[in-house]
Order: sequence, then C-alpha cells, then structure tokens
Amino acid sequence: MAEGGATYAGAGVDIAAGDAAVERMKGLVAGIGGFGARFPLDMTRYTNPVLVSSTDGVGTKLMVAQATGRYGTVGIDLVAMCVDDLVCLGAEPLFMLDYIATGKVDPDHIETVVAGVHEGCRLAGCVLIGGETAEHPGAMAPDDLDIAGFAVGAVEQGSELGPERVHAGDVILGIPSPGLRSNGYTLARHVLLERAGRGLGEPAWDGATHTLADELLQPSVIYTPAVLAVRAALAEGDGLHACAHITGGGVVGNLPRVLPEGLGADLDRSAWVEPRIFGEIQRLGAIEEAEMDRVFNRGVGMALVVDAQVVNAALAALAGAGLPSTVIGTVVSTHAGVTIR
Repeated sequence: MAEGGATYAGAGVDIAAGDAAVERMKGLVAGIGGFGARFPLDMTRYTNPVLVSSTDGVGTKLMVAQATGRYGTVGIDLVAMCVDDLVCLGAEPLFMLDYIATGKVDPDHIETVVAGVHEGCRLAGCVLIGGETAEHPGAMAPDDLDIAGFAVGAVEQGSELGPERVHAGDVILGIPSPGLRSNGYTLARHVLLERAGRGLGEPAWDGATHTLADELLQPSVIYTPAVLAVRAALAEGDGLHACAHITGGGVVGNLPRVLPEGLGADLDRSAWVEPRIFGEIQRLGAIEEAEMDRVFNRGVGMALVVDAQVVNAALAALAGAGLPSTVIGTVVSTHAGVTIR
C-alpha cells in the first residue's frame, strides 16, 4: 500500500494547472471567476425579444489539431458552428460560453483554444461570457481534448426567418465556403490519412503551396455578420425569407429544413466553385456523388432564400460584407427535397 494520503493531483487532476489556465483566460472571458455569467439585455433594441439558443462542437477536426499541435483556429470553428445556427432564425448572437474537456490540463493549449473562441466571438459580434474547463484523467488520454459551445441570440418576435416565409419562385443564394468548415472530417480523415496514406505535412495536393494540415485546419467562415447585413439591407421589403446553415448533411440535408411542405429546390452545381479539397477526397476515396453531397458542403457554407425581386440587393449586401456570393437555384413546387443538376 502506498504511503501518505491520497490527493487529487495524485489521482490525475492538477488543480494548479487548472488555476493557471484560468488565470491566462482573464481578459478573454467577460464573466470568468463567478458561478454564473451575467448579460444585460438591452431592451431598447427590442419590443418583444425572443431568445434563441444553439449548442455544437467541432467534431473530429480536433483530431487534426491534436495531431499537429495546432489549436489556434478550432475556437473560431466552435463559434461559427453555434452562431451560424442562430442567425438562421434571424437572431443576432449576444453571448457564448464554452466547455473544454481534456485528459490533462495543458495551460498553453487551453489558452490557445479560448483565445480562438474569443476571436470568433469578436468576428461574430458577440461576447464570450464564461465557460468551463474539465480535467478527466482515466476517461480521456492526457492529450485528448474536446470542446463544445453554447450561444444565445435574440430576434424580434414575429420577425423570425423560416419555412413559413418561403414560397415557390424564391431565389437561393449560396455563400461560399473555402473548405470543409467543421463537417465531414471523419470521412475526410479516413480517405486522406488512412486510405490514401497522406501525411498532414505533405502538400494538400500535387502542386499545392500549402500543407494538408493547413487545408484541413482552415477556420470556418463566420457567416452571421453577412446574413445580418443582408437582413438590414432588405428590411423594408422583408426580402430575406430563410437561411440554411450547410453543416453535416450537406446542402441536400440542410436546405430542406427551411422549405415548407410541398416545395423543393432546384440547384445548379455549375453556379458555384467547389474547392479543390472536395475533388481530392472524392477521387482518393472513390466516393459517389450522392455520398459527397450528403456529407460535405462542397463549397456552399450558407444558403439564403430571398424574394426574386431583391436578388441584386442581397448580392450587393453580401459583397459589401466581404462574401461575394452567387445565385445557385430556385424554390420550386414541382417536387420536394433538393435536386442538384
């Protein structure tokens, strides 16, 4: 039997390391140190506010970060996955909390992740008001790390975006995604790293000037400010009807979520540019087209459904927000679901 009393540190939880990580977060997290975080809701901006919430993670993209020791962008991914769901209801994000679980607290890694979350919140126009870091020795390997986020936004009651606003003849705009964002990484890693035996330090593809790790760790674009800019530009005519965040399930799985019963969407694949990485994954994995469509965004990270009369104004607003976009299809009454031609 071991001599001396048992300690938390001896069991695997390093309170001192946790305290050091918290100390490094000061200045990044608005409500750090308390039992709960407070957020004053500015009631002068709303008559009847509806709070909208969302939670998500970044999936097995974290395994790429872990393999490379590069955690600087996954916090941005986390914010994108949460706030870009909120804005699909027309909500402006207000605040966010994060949750980090690890086998052993590494203050450097924790600080880097939280700094990314803070940056993502800055880009999204919200504030990081709190969070939690949990050390789980035994349940997780020392270098294992997982993150989740929780975002809250607000929208004026009665002004929510959604299927009830959509009708046949509406136009669908595609906002581009330069890469995978945070979805489909289990298949991507299987094909690129296991099946094809590619190394993360190798060029992303023949002739690429950046590595495969660079490609796979691109931070997700945060679409929320651009969508809100479109809504503001079209406010008088209420021309923005719905918004679909293209995450797991691809366009074919997410666009139907904002279409009313009996309506479908016809999309033109040639209307947008598909980033090279998707073609590499499809080629190396011999993946069928339908499987690619239901796993990856294939270059469309967000789809907006707008009235046909405001297409040019919507495109101008997106370009003004730094995200030049294209018309990718229309809402039709001839069939349900999504058809990509």
